[in-house]
Amino acid sequence: MIFENLRLTDPDVYEAVQNEIERERKNIVLIASENYASKAVMEIQGSVFTNKYAEGYPGKRYYGGCEYADVVENLAKERAKQLFNAEHVNVQPHSGSQANMAVFFSVLKPGDTILSMSLSHGGHLSHGASVNFSGIFYKTVFYGVNKETGMIDYEEVRRLAIENKPKILLVGASAYSRIIDFEIFSNIAKEAGAYLMADIAHIAGLVAAGLHPSPVPYADFVTTTTHKTLRGPRGGLILCKGEYAKVIDKTIFPGIQGGPLVHVIAAKAVALKEAMAPEFKDYQSMVVRNARKLADELLKNGFNIISGGTDNHLMLIDLNNKNITGKEAEEALSIARITVNKNVIPYDQRSATITSGIRLGTPCVTTRGMGEPEMAEIADIITSVIHNSKNESAINSLRLRVESLCERFPIY
Repeated sequence: MIFENLRLTDPDVYEAVQNEIERERKNIVLIASENYASKAVMEIQGSVFTNKYAEGYPGKRYYGGCEYADVVENLAKERAKQLFNAEHVNVQPHSGSQANMAVFFSVLKPGDTILSMSLSHGGHLSHGASVNFSGIFYKTVFYGVNKETGMIDYEEVRRLAIENKPKILLVGASAYSRIIDFEIFSNIAKEAGAYLMADIAHIAGLVAAGLHPSPVPYADFVTTTTHKTLRGPRGGLILCKGEYAKVIDKTIFPGIQGGPLVHVIAAKAVALKEAMAPEFKDYQSMVVRNARKLADELLKNGFNIISGGTDNHLMLIDLNNKNITGKEAEEALSIARITVNKNVIPYDQRSATITSGIRLGTPCVTTRGMGEPEMAEIADIITSVIHNSKNESAINSLRLRVESLCERFPIY
């Protein structure tokens, strides 16, 4: 990570890169959707494959000189099929949202109904939010979590599905900390005559490691990002039944994308190989153990966690009993060099720009090598920051503890 050519060509961007390296080194990052890609992934993403146009698919390109682009795309496809036991994979989506768009465009017409988890209850923007293309083009009905338990109410999902007859029943979340029962969703989709689509962007690494049930046996379509728990480059994948292979591929190209990002596809191939190693399962197991330990310690310190805990890599904290907003908590923790994101909680009375909660996740700290003792220390620091959010001197002192932790577990 020397960037000597960049330093000479563009000192301003070089300085931003160096500052970002320092930020990642010196901050405890608890953003649930972030991770640190390996040096191998970053090397290939910055490789000569960034130069190559490769419209089409392996063996059927619209440009010459694609023989090595074909090699890396075929590697990525075969590794994803093996890792997730999928019948067909498309590795070209530039993002998770574009993967979702491709599924929608493949089987829906404008105005068709989607039944998905509400954004305010833990869903995702691309699952039908009114400000997103998915909410503009399609009619969306939302399910949520039970107000008392914080968990998905499957009977309510069934009621809504039977009543609204959606074309797609979409399961997946960006802020839900419990195991999702894909078999129940599959049964509901069949009752309602709907396609079942699962967006596993957040839990893909856990699914790959066998630590969360897989939707692949049950869903018609499965979408995911390749970063987050999967720890690869920023990008998307689509897994689907073989019968939908042609329509999905046609929708991606030429439907919604032109030339695929061959350097990113190559990085996906590398990340998928890394995910097939035994060490990856050990890593994912540690991610889950760390999340449970962090949640347990925060519960002991009087924090309210939606659903009472976590089964995966993240947790959603309700701060209403702490007399602080999510925005204020994010800002105070940032001063202490702990990076989190403010997040609405189910039935939130505050806006999405203020929020009553924060979302925490353990992929990044686990990649650094931290374990359960460090989660207990992080929970203690978070507690002290929240309780002293207006005390600059106290937060500065806590920042020294964070810096010490980061020095003990270097990332670069």
